[in-house]
Amino acid sequence: MIATIKIVLLLLLVLMATITDVRRHKIYNWTMYPGIVLGFILNALEQVSQGETIGAGLVVSLEGFLACGLMMLVCFVFFDVGGGDVKLIAMFGAFLGLPDGIEALLWTFVLSSIVGAAILIWQIGFLRIVSRTVQHLFLVLRARSWIPLTEDERQPLRRWLFLAPSAFAAICIVASDIFG
Repeated sequence: MIATIKIVLLLLLVLMATITDVRRHKIYNWTMYPGIVLGFILNALEQVSQGETIGAGLVVSLEGFLACGLMMLVCFVFFDVGGGDVKLIAMFGAFLGLPDGIEALLWTFVLSSIVGAAILIWQIGFLRIVSRTVQHLFLVLRARSWIPLTEDERQPLRRWLFLAPSAFAAICIVASDIFG
């Protein structure tokens, strides 16, 4: 019972984050911070209902929160990932725990990569992307060293990616255990 409530509340929180992410390019703290706390509380209650201690539930949440949050913190520092995305992934780590949190994180990356590639192909065109890639590879082979992309070549790669919708789908996949 608590497990079902936990997933429903997590999906509602991620749905709110998805709406604000798509509309305003923001994931708000007023959704994420209470969600993190709620994840810890619900895991503690779930463990107590199964005859475990409150501490066992807190450890489940802490492991997921730290693993997912730290991986996203690395992405925030070294790549162009927003702070709201870090808190979103850390939140679902607090709800799902370590194994399911990491699985949902990986599904989020896979799904957002697929959506990003689809958007890029839709906006630029598959043949144009392949043509430019082949041209660049020939330049690299001729020069026998890597040639960085020009600003014009980099421009199409600078698109907003929304992790929240992918996270919502990833949580649905993990929660329903479709592929596991």
